[in-house]
Amino acid sequence: MTATAVLPDQLGPLLHRITGDEKHAPSAHSTLDVLWVLYDRVLRISPETVDAPDRDRFLLSKGHGPAAYYAVLAAKGFFPERWLDDLGGWDSPLGHHPDRVRIPGVEVGTGSLGHGLGLGVGVALGLRAQGYSRTRTFVLLGDAELDEGSNHEGIAYAAATRLPITAIVIDNQSSTHGWPGGIAARFPGWDTSVVNGRDRDRLERVLEPRHDRPNLIVATVERKGS
Repeated sequence: MTATAVLPDQLGPLLHRITGDEKHAPSAHSTLDVLWVLYDRVLRISPETVDAPDRDRFLLSKGHGPAAYYAVLAAKGFFPERWLDDLGGWDSPLGHHPDRVRIPGVEVGTGSLGHGLGLGVGVALGLRAQGYSRTRTFVLLGDAELDEGSNHEGIAYAAATRLPITAIVIDNQSSTHGWPGGIAARFPGWDTSVVNGRDRDRLERVLEPRHDRPNLIVATVERKGS
């Protein structure tokens, strides 16, 4: 996807226009860089191709903090920036969880944590069955979501069938139970990379196209101020 003239520094003012959900601000800020890299440098999707059957798919499983998602979609022209000023309004399309019916560019309604990866596996499987070999599926998760057992069924199935899916886990050390060997140890059979979640150039490199196996990106961020 071709980068636009929108500068990343403009995301801050857009994000700060969204008020009324401050308790989820850490969830939003921890995902901002990953979301920008995806939509500005990686995903084959634009406001003109939101319904193209061969577009790349992005699923925000981490649906409790959609403010950064909204800011990026507005910056890329999927909907007017003025929508950001009315989060959760009675007639606003922007709810406290993203709604695929009301927001252009949103692929799935989320907010109930732990379901996004399973949905992504189903999407990737369906795309492959339809012959869309160049179409990729990306899912963004929070580290605490991995405590939900349904994720591990999706992880195992994607590895066994070598699905072309990329899971991006934001690691801000908010998981309740932790895991021996870290997050990457939860994804046997996947290609894995652990990167600084603020390093946009590195994020772009590890998100390069892969079509023959599942790919995990663990994006680490500082919990304080994230």
